[in-house]
Amino acid sequence: MGKSIAFSLLLVAALASTVSHVSGSDKDAFMRVHNTARASVGLPPFTWDYRLASFAQSFANKRIYDCRLVHSNGPYGENIFWGSGGYSAAFATQTWVEERRYYDLYSNSCRGGMDCGHYTQIVWRRSTRLGCARVTCRNGGVFVTCNYDPPGNYIGSRPY
Repeated sequence: MGKSIAFSLLLVAALASTVSHVSGSDKDAFMRVHNTARASVGLPPFTWDYRLASFAQSFANKRIYDCRLVHSNGPYGENIFWGSGGYSAAFATQTWVEERRYYDLYSNSCRGGMDCGHYTQIVWRRSTRLGCARVTCRNGGVFVTCNYDPPGNYIGSRPY
């Protein structure tokens, strides 16, 4: 029985490890869309941080069962996305970037009561490292999360 339990634990660990790493194409898409947005306002690119990606993946794995759009409340800046279809990493990231149209740099606020905090986190000058994850939930939805370090979006501060 001891060998059986040990084998089961080993199998569970092996299966978990297959879910715990962002694919190369997702990583490339996350980086490309984020860094294009940063370049458009004269900011240096993010570097991929495996510690942040691991944190993001761990949290995303918790959302697999319900796909709830809730934040991790972790120590990093964070953007989250949920969609009821097979949305890609690039699509989710681009939806955050598109909030740029609501951001007014001069007043440092979002226009017309719209949300632009996902965008401002992406272009937060002091945030330099990025890690993201995307999972398909049991209900068929997609949950995406990206974490940023150092975090941004401090009230009263401009992103860039």
